[in-house]
Amino acid sequence: MARYRIKVVPRSSKNQVIRLDSGVLKVKLMAPPVEGRANRALLQVLADHFGVKKSSIRLVAGETSSHKWVEIL
Repeated sequence: MARYRIKVVPRSSKNQVIRLDSGVLKVKLMAPPVEGRANRALLQVLADHFGVKKSSIRLVAGETSSHKWVEIL
């Protein structure tokens, strides 16, 4: 199991994962932060990035924040 700090940037021009020097993953999402759409998009983008199933990724903290913690099982 791995745990990652995530900085989410919604309403970006494309979906992209960037590893920052501090170890934080900056995830740009095209989805808006409305009705959980950005969180659902985040899980899918991370699943594609790490090559795992979406169900293997869990949002641990920061559901309504741009700073989040996720676990990959």
